Amino acid sequence: MELIEGVGESSTPLRNSFGGGGGGFSAYDVRVDVYNKLVENGNDEVVYSPEFRHQLDAHFNRLPARYGLDVNMDRVEDVLIHQKLLAEATLPGRCPVFHVRFLENIMTKADENGDIQQPTKVPSASKARLNAEDEGILPSNNRNRHSDVDFEPCSKLEDLNLDIRMIAEGTERNNAIENLSMRQEVPYASIHEIIFSTLDKPKLLSQLSALLSDIGLNIREAHVFSTIDGYSLDVFVVDGWESEDTDGLHKALEEAVARSEGTWSGSSPSHSGLEKALAIEPKCGDWEIDRRLLKIGDKIGCGSCGDLCRGVYLGQDVAVKVLKPEHLNEALEAEFAQEVTILREVQHKNVVRFIGACTKFPNLCIVTEYMPGGSLYDFLHKHHNVLGLGHLLEFAIDICKGMEYLHRKNIIHRDLKTANLLMDIDHVVKVADFGVARFQSQGGEMTAETGTYRWMAPEVINHQPYDQKADVFSFAIVLWELTTAKVPYDTMTPLQAALGVRQGLRPSIPENANPRLLDLMQRCWEGVPSSRPSFSEIISELEGILQEVKAASETSKHTTDNVDS
Repeated sequence: MELIEGVGESSTPLRNSFGGGGGGFSAYDVRVDVYNKLVENGNDEVVYSPEFRHQLDAHFNRLPARYGLDVNMDRVEDVLIHQKLLAEATLPGRCPVFHVRFLENIMTKADENGDIQQPTKVPSASKARLNAEDEGILPSNNRNRHSDVDFEPCSKLEDLNLDIRMIAEGTERNNAIENLSMRQEVPYASIHEIIFSTLDKPKLLSQLSALLSDIGLNIREAHVFSTIDGYSLDVFVVDGWESEDTDGLHKALEEAVARSEGTWSGSSPSHSGLEKALAIEPKCGDWEIDRRLLKIGDKIGCGSCGDLCRGVYLGQDVAVKVLKPEHLNEALEAEFAQEVTILREVQHKNVVRFIGACTKFPNLCIVTEYMPGGSLYDFLHKHHNVLGLGHLLEFAIDICKGMEYLHRKNIIHRDLKTANLLMDIDHVVKVADFGVARFQSQGGEMTAETGTYRWMAPEVINHQPYDQKADVFSFAIVLWELTTAKVPYDTMTPLQAALGVRQGLRPSIPENANPRLLDLMQRCWEGVPSSRPSFSEIISELEGILQEVKAASETSKHTTDNVDS
C-alpha cells in the first residue's frame, strides 16, 4: 500500500471511508449492538426516545467506519457522550467542548526485586465532568453502575512499546525517555480519559497535544476522528495528573483552553493582526502583487487550508499558494504573515525565490518561483527513483547550503522534510514552505510543537526547549530517506512514530551505504541536540565524501580506459 505524505501527519489525520457512504458497517453493523446494549441497560434516553435510533444512525454516519471498531461494548454509554460532545461543538462560542473522567490507577513502582509489578486497578470515587451546561448524559441509575470504569486500552496502541522494540531490534538507541521520571517516582499513576470535540482544522492534533502537555499530561493513547461535516472527536488517554480528581483537571483544562482563546474558531476574525504584521515596509522592492496581473492556472497540490496552483505573473511561470477564505482564522493569518515576513528576507540559490504576495482580503496568496522538478518526496516515493551516491550527495549538499543560509539569518524552518524540498529544471534542490518557520527567539529557545511527526526531533515532540539543531535532526531523516528511497517508519502511524522517537527509536541503518555517510546520519539524529553537528560542519563532511566518490570514479574510469587500450 502506498503511503501518502500529507498535511495531516502533524495535525488531524486524512479522512478515510465513512459509514454514511458505504464505509464498512454492512458486514457487521455495530450500531445494532450499541442500540440493543443501551436498551438492555435500561438507558432512559434510549428507551423513551422514539427518535434515538435515527439519531444513532446519524451519529455513526458522520464518523469514519473505524470509529465503530473502537466502540467498547462494555462501556457502550461512551457513544452517548460522543454524541453530546459533537452536538455541543456546533453551538456558537462553545469550541472546544471536552469531557474528563478518571479511569484507573496503575502501579508503576518496581518491587523489592526490581521487577515492575503488574498494574493494580483502584476504583474511582470521582465523577466524570463535561464542560457543557447539561451534564446529564448518563441516567442516574446507570451512572453509579459505571462509576468504576474498567479501562480497556486501545488495541492499536496497546502493544506500541512491544512494536517499537521489535522494529528497533538491532538499532542503536541514542536516548531514552527523559520525561517519565516524575511518573516513576510514585507507586501509582492515575489514568484519565479526555475527549475533545471542536471544529476540525489544520494542525488540530498538534494543538490539542500541546494543550495537554502544557498542564503536565503525558499522552498514552490517542484516537482521532473527523466527521463529514467538519468537526472532530479526539479521545486521549493520559497520565501525569497525580490524583483521581477530575474537578481540578477539568479546571486546568478550562484555563489552558482560555489561554489559547481565538485559535479554535474556524470563522474569519478581524484582520488587524495580519495588517499590523505586514505593515512594515520591505527593505527593497515592492512585493505586493497586483491580483489583476496574476493568472492562476491548474492546481498542482492541496492542503487542508489552501491550494498550490501553477500561475503566470508578468510573463513568468510561478507557483501560487492560495489560502481558502472559509478556513481563515487568527492562527492561519499569523502563519501567512510570518511566511511572507521570512520569504521577503531571504535570497539564496538553494531557497525557493519569493516573488510577492497578495495581502488584500479575501485573496490572500503567496507567489514564488515555479519548480518544475517537483518535490523530493514525489521524486522518491511516487516516481520511485533511486539515487546513486554522487547524486544523493549533491542533493544533500544543496539542502544543507539552503539550511545553513537560513540558520545564519536566525531562521528555524521547523518542518524540514522531502515534501518541502523542491527541484528546479536542473535538479537543483531548494528549501520551500516557510509556513511554520520562525526567527529564533532572542533567548535562543522555543517550545511549541510544530512540524511533521515522522521528521520531528524528540525535543520538539516532548515540548522541550529547542533551537536550530531540531532542523539538523529532521535533515538526518531526510538523508536516510535519500539513502533508502523509503518513507521513514512506514509500518507505523505518525503518532506511533512520534512516541517511538521519544523512546530513542530511529530508522533502521541501511546496509551497503557509505560508512562515512552513515556515521554522519547517526550524529545528526543524536538524542542530545548539542551533540548534533551544525549545517556548516555537515556541508564540509558531505563535500569531503563527494570528493572521495569522484576521485574513486575517476580512478576506476582511468583503469578501465587503460585496460581497453
